Amino acid sequence: MQCYTELTPPTAVTHSLALPFLSADARNLVVAKSSLLQIFTTKTVSVDLDELSEKDSSTAKDDTNIDPRVNNDDGVEDSFLGTDSIMQRPELARTTKLVLVAEYNLSGTVTSLVRVKTISSKTGGEAILVGFKDAKLSLVEWDPERPGISTISVHFYEQDELQGSPWAPSLSDCVNYLTVDPGSRCAALKFGARNLAILPFKQDEDVNMDDWDEELDGPRPAKISQKAAAEDGQLDTPYGSSFVLRLSSLDPSIIFPIHLEFLYEYREPTFGILSSTMAPSSALLQERRDHLTYMVFTLDMHQKASTTILSVGGLPYDLFRIVPLAPPVGGALLVGTNELIHIDQAGKANGVAVNMFAKQCTGFSLLDQADLDLRLEGCKIDQLSIENGEMLIILHSGDIAILSFRMDGRSVSGLSIRRVSAELGGAILTGAASCVSSLGAGSLFVGSEVSDSVILGWNRKSGQTSRRKSRLDSSAIAEVDEAMFDEEDLEDDDDDLYGDGPTITHATANITASNSKTGDYTFRIHDSMVNIAPITNIAFGEAALSLGKDEELKSSGVQSELQLVAAVGREKGGSLAVINREIQPNVIGRFDLPEARGIWTMSAKRPAPKGLQVNKEKSVTSGDYGVDAQYDRLMIVSKASDAEDAIEESAVYALTDAGFEALTGTEFEPAAGSTIEAGTLGNGMRVVQILKSEVRSYDGDLGLAQILPMLDDETGAEPKIISASFADPFLLLIRDDASIFVAQCDDDNDLEEIERVDDILLSTKWLTGCLYDDYSGAFSDSKSNKAGENVKMFLLSAGGALHIYALPDLSKPVYVAEGICFVPPVLSADYAARKSAARETLTEILVANLGDSVSQSPYLILRPSNDDLTIYEPFRVKSASPDLLSSTLQFLKIQNTHLTQAPDVSAEEQVDGAQQTSDKPMRAISNLGGYSTVFMPGGSPSFIIKSSKTAPKVLSLQGTGVRSLSSFHTEGCDRGFIYASTEGIARVAQFPPNTTFADIGMALRKIEIGEDVHAVAYHPPLQTYVIGTSTFTDFELPKDDDHRKTWQEENIALKPSIEKSFLKLVSPVNWSVIDAIELEPCELITCIKTMNLVISEVTNERKHLIVVGTAITKGEDLATTGRLYVYDVVTVVPEPDRPETNKKLKLISSEIITRGAGGPVTGLSEIGTQGFMLVAQGQKCMVRGLKEDGTNLPVAFMDMNCYVTSVKELPGTGLCVMADALKGVWFAGYTEEPYRMLLFGKSAAKMEVLCADLLPDGKDLFIVAADANGNLHIMQYDPEHPKSLQGHLLLHRTTFSLGAHHPTTMTLLPTTRPLPQLTTAPSPSPDPSPQEDTPSPSQPLLLTSRTGTLALLSPLTESQYRRFGTLVSHLTNTLYHPCGLNPRAYRIDRDANEGIVGGRTIIDGGVLGRWMELGSQRRGEVAGRVGVDVLELRDELSGLRGGLGFI
Repeated sequence: MQCYTELTPPTAVTHSLALPFLSADARNLVVAKSSLLQIFTTKTVSVDLDELSEKDSSTAKDDTNIDPRVNNDDGVEDSFLGTDSIMQRPELARTTKLVLVAEYNLSGTVTSLVRVKTISSKTGGEAILVGFKDAKLSLVEWDPERPGISTISVHFYEQDELQGSPWAPSLSDCVNYLTVDPGSRCAALKFGARNLAILPFKQDEDVNMDDWDEELDGPRPAKISQKAAAEDGQLDTPYGSSFVLRLSSLDPSIIFPIHLEFLYEYREPTFGILSSTMAPSSALLQERRDHLTYMVFTLDMHQKASTTILSVGGLPYDLFRIVPLAPPVGGALLVGTNELIHIDQAGKANGVAVNMFAKQCTGFSLLDQADLDLRLEGCKIDQLSIENGEMLIILHSGDIAILSFRMDGRSVSGLSIRRVSAELGGAILTGAASCVSSLGAGSLFVGSEVSDSVILGWNRKSGQTSRRKSRLDSSAIAEVDEAMFDEEDLEDDDDDLYGDGPTITHATANITASNSKTGDYTFRIHDSMVNIAPITNIAFGEAALSLGKDEELKSSGVQSELQLVAAVGREKGGSLAVINREIQPNVIGRFDLPEARGIWTMSAKRPAPKGLQVNKEKSVTSGDYGVDAQYDRLMIVSKASDAEDAIEESAVYALTDAGFEALTGTEFEPAAGSTIEAGTLGNGMRVVQILKSEVRSYDGDLGLAQILPMLDDETGAEPKIISASFADPFLLLIRDDASIFVAQCDDDNDLEEIERVDDILLSTKWLTGCLYDDYSGAFSDSKSNKAGENVKMFLLSAGGALHIYALPDLSKPVYVAEGICFVPPVLSADYAARKSAARETLTEILVANLGDSVSQSPYLILRPSNDDLTIYEPFRVKSASPDLLSSTLQFLKIQNTHLTQAPDVSAEEQVDGAQQTSDKPMRAISNLGGYSTVFMPGGSPSFIIKSSKTAPKVLSLQGTGVRSLSSFHTEGCDRGFIYASTEGIARVAQFPPNTTFADIGMALRKIEIGEDVHAVAYHPPLQTYVIGTSTFTDFELPKDDDHRKTWQEENIALKPSIEKSFLKLVSPVNWSVIDAIELEPCELITCIKTMNLVISEVTNERKHLIVVGTAITKGEDLATTGRLYVYDVVTVVPEPDRPETNKKLKLISSEIITRGAGGPVTGLSEIGTQGFMLVAQGQKCMVRGLKEDGTNLPVAFMDMNCYVTSVKELPGTGLCVMADALKGVWFAGYTEEPYRMLLFGKSAAKMEVLCADLLPDGKDLFIVAADANGNLHIMQYDPEHPKSLQGHLLLHRTTFSLGAHHPTTMTLLPTTRPLPQLTTAPSPSPDPSPQEDTPSPSQPLLLTSRTGTLALLSPLTESQYRRFGTLVSHLTNTLYHPCGLNPRAYRIDRDANEGIVGGRTIIDGGVLGRWMELGSQRRGEVAGRVGVDVLELRDELSGLRGGLGFI
């Protein structure tokens, strides 16, 4: 059987929700990406205005230079009035950024997110009600004790008795949606055809008894407040018992419900529903015109009944959504494709027509704004201004419009829409929005499934007069703010535009009424979230080098064999995504340095002239992000040779723009020995060199200032130093006798030892340790602004305990955790494991900041002996004794699925017999290409990279093992790094430009095309890519048709759109289009393949050619035809100053598919061994050969059923699989003597197959097919099996549900052998290692999806399948599953037949990957239950992700 493993997370945002989640006053954004739930907090920073044009500004600063009257303590605007009326400083612009708090992989597909204010919660924040596919709800809240989401309840409405009649459609075929009452009194889930589930939430009854009259209603009942009961723990659940209503019981006319939403400003839960007695149809518009009805019902929760309070009929047929409006506007906005209609609480309707078709499809009274020519299909509408209720409209094309309401007192008298011009940011969105959430003052989150999701910021553009007035009256307005709004209420209003609206609105309406004119809003993008969905097509190509041998030499050894290029996005968001599994460094300089064992660079300050006062205070901003950041000046290299009589020495170099040169004439002694560590202290005034037996301190010009020997005066011992750590002004040394040495830099920059007064510190044997400048206060209750007072010392004892000391106090540790060697999921001071539990062999610990310029936070990183890093995030919990750090500080393990490929190389390379990682310690770098990162050298060199919107990810560095790495910041290499490889080569490099790493856990670069990209192919001989794109253009009727003279008189403003295709040649040198061919209108490119075809019948010469298939669709009343093109890529004279344009497409053959075997070309594949191609054209599959005259001669064919969606061949065998859109899968063969095609077998069941491929596994042949429901079907061709009817039926082995990750492509990857062990020699030994004697693994299958995921389907041996099956079963039963979901049920299709599902299912690799979450104790127990040891199980798990080793 097989194992399904997702390599990258989904990136398409489907739902979002803004709410106070982490606490009552927090500002959080919850984002759902199909099966991934992410929780963000917002942070306001300031950026320079000149930097706004750049996509990612690295000059972000904390928001400290804005007028304090605008901001609260968190640096976030308190009021919309502040945005409109108070001037900001001209050089800075306020920008809202997202910072990730937590993310969870869910065993389900999210279909809706709503916020619920429960009676009580663990943090005081609100809860989230998450709706999942079919009819399932989970109520979750934030748990601060173990920071993460906690599931309160799970509600199922999937029982068969709720489905109604047997002929009712299944849940998956119905549109289910969830809505919640603004007062959080209940939630409603519409599921099935006409079912409505009501879930009540308990509220404080004292609020509902304010109008109790004891004379009329009797004595007031003596009930305890439910809120008080909840706080005392007496309330069992925050929700009541739910019930299900039939929509027909509300009103018999609700036969076809369209949408439903709860409304504002009602005393009881009240919702509006849009429905009809007949199905809406544009084809029957003459018969079914204005038949929709909008009804408002109020719910009686106790009687489980409803009352109709409003009904408005005769509405246009094309309405599809209800948008409830908060006060001051109130009522509901009904959204149609051609109009917008507002209905207030009294049933009064006002509408506006937005295009010319509104008059033709409805007789409803509408204000005519047809000149706007808006298409409202798929639009998203959200509140823009809370003062006068203006709404933001984001169209399907990404354009922006603003809806205003004309108010007559408290009632709406009219609607007005205006487009936002491109100059004001009306066209900055590149794709359709899937969700919109308000983030408070002046910013919105716009999620998208087809382009990057963004935070859209806006402000009002006022005249100079109003600006002057706002300056004078700013204090008065601030007083008005304080008088009118309470701060907490206002934050709730900003966050909850669908919650309890503001009660005071009359004062603000007058202020903003005059601003409602064209051009008063300016939009710009504050932040963006990378999206590579949907992935339409992929190709593998070689990494192109810049023209020149020098560039080729620099990049040799650090470039992958291939790169994955994917066609992603839609319409204006169409792009090419270039993906590499490992980081490909951009090499600037390459040097031979075979003796280098360690490299350290530093930006030491030159000594100040005498008489000038030197500022010794080190401020927080004087680091790498400060204004006074210096270029690196010096580099110390520790050298050693493999020869026995070699002398270890150190060398010092002066750094140049892109390299280094030897530095002489200083007091630095190379012969003093090899350097263990080097760095700066005293705010960069002292260069400190750590040797094995002493510490040397130099000034900025390398004048020797101090020598600190390691001689013990009492015992006379001279312990050797094995590792060191710096944190200004402290120095920590670990020595070979397991003791430590701590020194401090005094005011004269001299090092003095700090006395170790603690007996534990003297008696304990220490393995390793590090220093960390805790300026953020993560490890202390109070932080100081003075330098050196926040430094913490972390020590790991030989017994496996973590000790934290607050320097310079060495009298006692402030925190001790004995169980760190067991790497538990949550590490606390009182964690204890069983004595017999297995321990992790830790060799190094490091505390460092990870993040980028927007957000950084400290992490505890543990390095075990096999280099599989464990990352912990510190957090605080409430405690009875908050003064004790041990009772409040805990560590949460971050999931890390990265397993090193060659973990024992570092042990082989040891030459001095010291500790395993002493020569190659992890290195924290504060600014490397904008990231604060940690590098782990060794046989599997890796970076730990984190951006503000992602969790920490471990990415390997392309190339061989690395001995040492250091930052390299000079004028010619900005924020780069220098490293020495095990091959003896030193490289000065930078992170590749325009590349992100942590978003998908791989190196990703997006190249914007700006058009729909349908297909991509790579041409190997000339190293170029060919892409097929399309844009939408207006369709015009032919003017030369003599039979239809009226067509010549056509003059309409809103013409229908058709796609126009282009074939483009892209150079991978700079990813520019170097040639383009425009196809005819209505001709759409369906597939592009590079094939090695025969071009001569005489010589049988073969050549790589580009084959293009198209479909010509001119309407539903004309037959669809297609064309088959064959192109060659030839070399031509390049354009001036553009050497990459020396290639061009040359047409070899063009053939229109005739009507006899007509139809579109929907699939292409190479077939056989003679250089022929297999073409799926219409209802036939033909084998064609290219003749010398440019024609394609058919030699064999096979009749197909309906529409071929995919054609694949097992390379070189003639065995092929063809997938049909309705009939399932056919397995056929092609023979060359004679030419013919034979049908071997068919799938037994009819399936709507989107793509299929062949998966060989030893002597077995499996066929993998993906259907339209997101299921993966595994079939096998086995003619010897009795149920296969001698092979005529393909055996259906199993069905595996992929949820929302519907596959778009399948690619059979080449077989990859296990990685050979690296050696210290410059060239690997030709002798095969013992591992190569094992049988080579089978070929995995790469799947891409419409949600942006990359996944592998890997064949397993029988023993592996049994082990992994046992492991998955155990992990499923024991691990915590977010939202209370069941991973087993998630992988089973509800509508599949029981016979199809089968007993042996595919192994879920997502559950397998969580094995690393366990502590070492549980890991050993689980491995024992599986029947292998921990190391063997770990090696097998790492092999599951090795299929993409060549990129």
